[in-house]
Amino acid sequence: MQFESAYPSVVKSITQRVLLNAWLRALRTPDALPCLGDFHTDGSADECADMMGFEVVGRGDAARFLITQEGARLTTAYGNEHVDPALRTNRYLDDAIGTERYARVLPSYRACLASKRPTYTVSTVQDADGKDVAYERLLLPFGAGDAVMQIVGSYKAISIEGGFRLDNLMGVMPKAVPVVIVSAVIDRALEPSRRPAAQDSVELI
Repeated sequence: MQFESAYPSVVKSITQRVLLNAWLRALRTPDALPCLGDFHTDGSADECADMMGFEVVGRGDAARFLITQEGARLTTAYGNEHVDPALRTNRYLDDAIGTERYARVLPSYRACLASKRPTYTVSTVQDADGKDVAYERLLLPFGAGDAVMQIVGSYKAISIEGGFRLDNLMGVMPKAVPVVIVSAVIDRALEPSRRPAAQDSVELI
């Protein structure tokens, strides 16, 4: 998958723009990674239903992504409702979603690690009723020095046809295999913010 260099304006979702702006507020110097502890948003806690948190274990091509938080709507979209809630975290992403789906999403995570900058993808997929749905994935890297240590992901599904079925939208047996139409590394015009971070926060545990 080829990732294009992009400006923050590439992100379509308003709520994901809020998260990206919070990442920029946490960015202290242009060449550094923001610290997860400085990541605060003025969005609502309901956003956690569309978010995931990861610890990055290992470096480079050997890195794996340990799930520390999994949003409820993502559980539905990936058909993981049968998994005991207590077992949905502290497992690796590749184990959680399986080999085939992991191969499809891995380039986004690898690009985030390599660039140390947010990545954004938009895929089109059909729900169980055949409605076209756009699935937007925003990955935000955090860490220290030159190492990405955590990733916060936001995942949004929207359809211009109105209501759609979220159940198993990105699951093992979806209606259709997602087709990527946007793949970008957001690395242009990233200026560290001089404003204080918002006090309201979305907490990922």
